[in-house]
Amino acid sequence: MFHLLDIIGTMAFAMSGALTAMSKKLDPFGVFIIAFVTAVGGGTLRDVMIGRMPVGWMQDLTYVYVITLGFILTILFRKRLDKLRTSLALFDTIGLGVFTLIGIQKGIEYQLHPTICIALGTMTACFGGVIRDILCNEIPVIFREEVYATICILGGIVFFILRKMNLENEILYLITSLVIIVIRLLAVKYKWHFSPIEHKK
Repeated sequence: MFHLLDIIGTMAFAMSGALTAMSKKLDPFGVFIIAFVTAVGGGTLRDVMIGRMPVGWMQDLTYVYVITLGFILTILFRKRLDKLRTSLALFDTIGLGVFTLIGIQKGIEYQLHPTICIALGTMTACFGGVIRDILCNEIPVIFREEVYATICILGGIVFFILRKMNLENEILYLITSLVIIVIRLLAVKYKWHFSPIEHKK
């Protein structure tokens, strides 16, 4: 189930990146590249920082196939996808929870401090979108208005609090991912966001 959610999240991120690229009127190659970096950019950056070589998607071509499929589906059904944005947002949210856990778990495997593990989880979940927005010449969404990275950090804190209680891994993963997913859905529904800091002259 964990691997399945990882795949679903990867495809959702890829399709999200492809839709953003098409809105910028990029050519098919450009759309594919944006879809690819959105899906694996965060995980790649994480693996480089912890010295995991080759990076994850180079060791498992399933991710390349999934991203390519997401790219093709987005191209073929781009008009209909506008009506499915709610479903894509749900998959994106699931990916957010799963990717956060994957990043945290990688940090634990490398025996890093919990604070660093939470940072790796947040990076895994969010920085594909950051790279996407930078390549599309936009200020990254998570730096402007979305309550996105903050939710990953909160989920990471919950993870380590529950870990102190010696829960089984399956229960630990389930509760943490549900916390992230539920808060994210509430944030979208009720339009929670941080107010920008205005510069006073």
